[in-house]
Amino acid sequence: MCSASSSAPAQGGGAEELRSTVLQLRESVLQQKETILNQKETIRELTAKLGRCESQSLLDALPNEAKPGGRKPGGFPKNTMGDLSRAPAAETLHQLGQTLQALKARLENLEFSRLNASGQGGSLKDVLQSKIDDLEKQVLSRVNSLEEGKFNGKNESEERGKIESTLTSLHQRISDLEKGQKDTRPTDRFQLTFPLRTNYMYAKVKKSLPEMYAFTVCMWLKSNASPGVGTPFSYAVHGQANELVLIEWGNNPMEILINDKVAKLPFTINDGKWHHIGIAWTTRDGVWEAYQDGTQVGNGENLAPYHPIKPQGVLVLGQEQDTLGGGFDATQAFVGELAHFGVWDRKLSPGEVYNLATCSTKALAGNVIAWAEGSIDVYGGATKWTFEACRQIN
Repeated sequence: MCSASSSAPAQGGGAEELRSTVLQLRESVLQQKETILNQKETIRELTAKLGRCESQSLLDALPNEAKPGGRKPGGFPKNTMGDLSRAPAAETLHQLGQTLQALKARLENLEFSRLNASGQGGSLKDVLQSKIDDLEKQVLSRVNSLEEGKFNGKNESEERGKIESTLTSLHQRISDLEKGQKDTRPTDRFQLTFPLRTNYMYAKVKKSLPEMYAFTVCMWLKSNASPGVGTPFSYAVHGQANELVLIEWGNNPMEILINDKVAKLPFTINDGKWHHIGIAWTTRDGVWEAYQDGTQVGNGENLAPYHPIKPQGVLVLGQEQDTLGGGFDATQAFVGELAHFGVWDRKLSPGEVYNLATCSTKALAGNVIAWAEGSIDVYGGATKWTFEACRQIN
């Protein structure tokens, strides 16, 4: 803006340029406001976790007879946020560390082409990287203090406030940079990132599924979560939460559920690398096929035969639904990255699946659900950022 202002007096169209700049700035402010609102819930959740973690650590440091109620065997209520009441302090701080790693990955993925044109890209990236490094040092120091039993309420509160403030700032600035990328990238070149196993990070597809007597579902996944990568997607309808679900839970193999009927899939994907997977099915005899990286790796039959997929449900990415559009359980959440989720109302041929997995120019977009940024809403701190599948395999 400063550059535009200095050159405006020398040009006849200066007023028009300034007006355009003001409109762009106004749009940028609105985008930043939206980003801040989206991240507030994540920050509040981290704050609550950290507070509960510290409270439990203080109780653990007291003699047993001084603890409220003394020692009680069992009796813990179910806690889908990771059983924080029983978890050591370092576990919650480890989750903060995971969040920092996710921010790092987002930062490294950003292409600073627009900023580099004005000579600012390198310096801004260095500033953000320095902030992340400083925050990691604070978290490490915090872990050491908790492990050594050094508790000071005032200092702990001040340090937590600094961490929260820095996290908020980093989320906002990186998201702003990603929004700058989004303005110029094709609408299908993005991925969803779920950095933590929670019951509040997810994405929802705006469009529902129609009644289908056959389908193919394909997507790109990247995860190293253990045990189990969680639930890449779930589709629930009235009266049936497991109408169509893909899940790898605990030490079980990945499974596809149709109307609560199950088939085990021979996928091996939790190695931290990008993999393309696809599942094709037809109601006739319940015949199904599974594809990984363009190759058929399994098949079977009698999976919910003669049961059509019901329409007008809710399609969620990253969580397993126990109720229509909700009832999420953190232990079943997907951890990792997901992209190019597509649905077709027929069985794709092996050649068509191969084209998708190899980023062929002949690859088909989903005729029921096509991967497009405007068709998906994200919640709870899940993020969208640039992804190009072909870069991962070339």
